Amino acid sequence: MIMRSDRLAHVHSDIRGPLYQEALRMESEGINVLKLNTGNPGRFGFKLPNSVRQALALHIDEAVPYCDVRGMEAARNVICTYHIGRGLLGIMPNDVFICNGVSEAASMLMNVLVGTGDEILLPSPCYSLWSNNTYLCSGKAVFYRCDPANEWNPDVDDIKSKVTDRTKAILVINPNNPTGAVYSKNILLEIADIARKNHLVLLSDEIYDRLIMDGLRHESMGALAPDVPCITFNGLSKSHIVCGFRCGWMVFSGPKGELDDIKDGVMQLASMRLCGNALTQLVIPAALVDSASTQEMLVPGGRLFEQRKATLEALDRIDGVSYVKNKAAFYLFPGLDKSKFDFQDARDFAMKFLHEQHILVIPGGGFDWHEDIRFRIVMLPEPESLTKAMGDMAYFLKQHRV
Repeated sequence: MIMRSDRLAHVHSDIRGPLYQEALRMESEGINVLKLNTGNPGRFGFKLPNSVRQALALHIDEAVPYCDVRGMEAARNVICTYHIGRGLLGIMPNDVFICNGVSEAASMLMNVLVGTGDEILLPSPCYSLWSNNTYLCSGKAVFYRCDPANEWNPDVDDIKSKVTDRTKAILVINPNNPTGAVYSKNILLEIADIARKNHLVLLSDEIYDRLIMDGLRHESMGALAPDVPCITFNGLSKSHIVCGFRCGWMVFSGPKGELDDIKDGVMQLASMRLCGNALTQLVIPAALVDSASTQEMLVPGGRLFEQRKATLEALDRIDGVSYVKNKAAFYLFPGLDKSKFDFQDARDFAMKFLHEQHILVIPGGGFDWHEDIRFRIVMLPEPESLTKAMGDMAYFLKQHRV
């Protein structure tokens, strides 16, 4: 047997991993499974905004040839304007690279930035795209703690304690996946100061920055630290219901010339794959000026607002479940009081929940969180479905009390 590369030794993708495969097996046997494992709005009846549909229909012929390896000029111009509006200084369209989702952007960037043995500071909990790319580049993932007692904000002292002479960058995922947290400005400024003092690159995953709830303000890391090299990641997948379009980008900002060698390396990789999906790029200009279709989901009466409300109200009625209310996106990362239930760990809970109630959630370990029993709920079904699912959880937990 020919063996796979040892670079895959620590790679894990639990969102579509063994639990998901088990759910598919159950479905093949005729069992209906409610999949709360992945943030895929189009699977739950969310519709493509008309602005996106019209842009695609009117400009489709423009996507026939290869485009600039960095992305279509019109799209990069609008992305640049968008991020200037978010406070990034001194950026130009050529600082933008449009990719096949933030997934490809992260892979390109990490392959260029991370050398063998380089350390990247990543949040725990963490979206596994980032840790997996660190492993694939033969780097070392060093996790800093985010604190549920402080609304899931990063623990700045923990970050400071983990900087070494091999540290290359600090990743911030804000708004956060899997917790739905929106970090405080003061915390972000402190993280920026750590990067500044240690000459580190800031990596800022901000793909949920348009899905902020409760009237809160999102602070862009690159805007808060214009004197620190920063790469900001964003895209349309969630805010404009186009996950399958694979529409993401990265923007380089900071001191002039500081990231030029990294940008040149990204250009090498971008050139290898010729260009990103041109059909996808056609919709970017229209989508980024259409905030209304996104905003209407986030206010009372909007789907994301009402789905969160239904989930939290149902969880409030379950003894032994705790959570920090999400402030963005559609994720919740609740915890269980281990002393009240017979689960060995979060994976044991999730597998039994799947088998007994036919509901799929992802355990905390899938997001590199191992302190206690936690799991991510994707709050995308209609409110009535979420109320029922949480009621099923209440029944399930009652059967497993000690």
